[in-house]
Amino acid sequence: MKEQTPQVRWERRTQRPLLALAVLFAVAYAVPIVVSPASRSLTLACTTVEWAVWGAFAVDYLVRLVLSEDRRRFVRTHWLDLCAVALPLIQPLRLLRLVSTLVLVQRRARMASQIRLTTYVAGAVVGLLMFGSLAVLSVERESADGNIRTLGDAVWWSFTTMTTVGYGDHAPTTGLGRIIAVGLMLSGIALLGVVTANIAAWFIARFEKDDVEERRQTEAIRLLTDEVRALRAEVAALRETSVNR
Repeated sequence: MKEQTPQVRWERRTQRPLLALAVLFAVAYAVPIVVSPASRSLTLACTTVEWAVWGAFAVDYLVRLVLSEDRRRFVRTHWLDLCAVALPLIQPLRLLRLVSTLVLVQRRARMASQIRLTTYVAGAVVGLLMFGSLAVLSVERESADGNIRTLGDAVWWSFTTMTTVGYGDHAPTTGLGRIIAVGLMLSGIALLGVVTANIAAWFIARFEKDDVEERRQTEAIRLLTDEVRALRAEVAALRETSVNR
């Protein structure tokens, strides 16, 4: 059995703690938006938690880089992780920390072989729905021309946007809100494609499995038929020998 590298061992050990921190980030991101108006102390506490979680992912990236056998190749193949780590430092906005954390969680989840594609897609749908709703609510609630004022409005808008239904009863009016809408539209289309491909792959795998089983049974029947013919030939030979005697 091939021995695991230090990088792989680190990734396996830290995967669940980082996912737990991502859930903590989600709570810290949501609380000041849902609890409106939030007190200054609550907002400061949640902001501290957000930065702490982002810092944990940044440390994780640096450790993986140090443990990598080929650091240049690691940077080239994990450029999206690097961008997600560096993004909040360019302009420390809450939305940038949200995007970077989502990207890092998604990248780490892909490394888990035990996480099935269906589970990953379901988690991605729920995560995008939740974060999309919170993000658009945070930027649209104070807009003078906006009509997304409550969490219910935001969730309804996110759901209709991700499913590409788009009733038009709720729509973002700010530039940042429309950027969030574009991201949610593209994500919804991509996830729909993944679900369709996953279902098609399941049917194909099922048909291939049935085909292999059918070929195995056909081969077994053929071998059994050959054995029966051989036995009949032996019995006929024995009878002929007995008659000649």
